[in-house]
Amino acid sequence: MTAQPAEHPSPTPIRVALLGASGKMGRHAAEAVGGAEDLELVAELGSRDRLDAVLDAGATHVLDLTVPDASPGNVAFAVEHGLHVVVGTSGWSAERRSALEGQLAGRPEVGVLIAPNFALGSVLASAFAAKAARYFPSVEIIEMHHPAKVDAPSGTAVRTAGLIADARAAAGVGPSPDATTHDPDGARGALVDGIRVHAVRLRGLEAHQEVLLGGPGEQLVVRHDAFDRGAYMSGVLLGLREVASRPGLTYGLDGYLDLD
Repeated sequence: MTAQPAEHPSPTPIRVALLGASGKMGRHAAEAVGGAEDLELVAELGSRDRLDAVLDAGATHVLDLTVPDASPGNVAFAVEHGLHVVVGTSGWSAERRSALEGQLAGRPEVGVLIAPNFALGSVLASAFAAKAARYFPSVEIIEMHHPAKVDAPSGTAVRTAGLIADARAAAGVGPSPDATTHDPDGARGALVDGIRVHAVRLRGLEAHQEVLLGGPGEQLVVRHDAFDRGAYMSGVLLGLREVASRPGLTYGLDGYLDLD
C-alpha cells in the first residue's frame, strides 16, 4: 500500500470579541476579522451589551473600538480575565496607560496593544518624520479630519509629536524657533511635548496628517492620507495576530514593526 501523507491539523483560529461593533470602524473591523482565515469573530458587542458576553463566547482576544470613556473599563475587564487586547480607541493619556501597566504587572502573560493609528502608512510616516526631525530646526504638525471626530488633537498627532520630541531631545535639538509673544486666540496651535500641532475639522476629509520640517532654504513635508477606514484594517489584523506574543503594554503599532 502507498503511504498517505500525514495530515496536519489547521492551527486554531484566534477567537476575537469586537467591542464597538456598531460604529463605522467596528463595521469595517467585523468584515476584516470575519474574512481572515486565521481569525474567528466570536462576539460583536455594542454599548448596551454585557461584557460577560465576551467570556460566554470563549474569546481569547478583545478588539476595543469604542469611545474614550468606555475603553479603560473594557480593557481592565479583559486583562482581569486574561484576555489579550488590541485597542483602537483614542483618549489613552499617559496617566491611563500608567494605570494599565500597573494592572498588567499582575497579569504578566497578557498582551495589550494601544494603537493611535492602525494605518501602516501613517505609522511609517510618523517614524520617518521623527528620524528627519533631528536634522531640521523647525517642525510643526497639521492634522486634518472629518468634523465628526470628537477629540483634538488626534491621537496620531499626539503620538507623532511625542516621537519627534524624543528624537530631537536625544539629538540635542532645541525648540523650533518662534518669535511669537502675543497669541490671545491660540492661532499658533497646541503645544504637544513642545511641538506645535494644528487641528483642522472639515467636511469632505477623512484622516490626514502633514509634518512640516524646515531648514535654511528648504522644506520637507511628510504626509499621509487615509481616504476610508479600510486603510486601518491591515494594522488591526497585524495587531490581533501579534499581541499574544508581546506580553505587557505596547503603545503604538510601530512597536510591532521593524523600525529600530
